Amino acid sequence: MKLSNLVMIMTLGLFFSTAHATETLTEKSDATKRDIQRDANKAVDRVDEATCTDTDAECAKRKMGNRAEEGKDLIKDKSSEMKNKID
Repeated sequence: MKLSNLVMIMTLGLFFSTAHATETLTEKSDATKRDIQRDANKAVDRVDEATCTDTDAECAKRKMGNRAEEGKDLIKDKSSEMKNKID
């Protein structure tokens, strides 16, 4: 490989590695708030699942619903965090 190609690749790599934005203080506090809310919802769901007195099938259905909702919330929050970091 030619030295000029290597230098060009290194320059581009360094340029793109430092071209990222950081979150503002408000965005960081919103992210922390959402993390706390997700953890609280997760704890409430676990207590609800542990005290389930319905049939096993209904308890499993409730558990799957809780996990799906938690996953959806996590994806939504992390995608907004990534958007904030890119902006």
